[in-house]
Amino acid sequence: MTDMNAIPTAQGFHKQAAPDARLRETSEKLEAQFLSEMLKHAGLGETESEFTGGVGEGQFASFLRDLQAEQMVKAGGIGLAETIYQSLKARDQ
Repeated sequence: MTDMNAIPTAQGFHKQAAPDARLRETSEKLEAQFLSEMLKHAGLGETESEFTGGVGEGQFASFLRDLQAEQMVKAGGIGLAETIYQSLKARDQ
């Protein structure tokens, strides 16, 4: 008779894969935050003219930078997420 505890289940697989997925997601979020700050300091979204939106435009420009940074990470980023991921994974082992 087969021992049912010895058969790997999808639930057991997901429990093992979940920490890696969380580490990857966290690493990508950190890279996106870094890129967003770099875009901010590079002056992305800053426009000065008589037709600018004032304070409100500056606030919404940060949302645009955040979304652009997230898209950059999804497209491969600059490799920072992978470095962070490998460091976090090595720390957990």
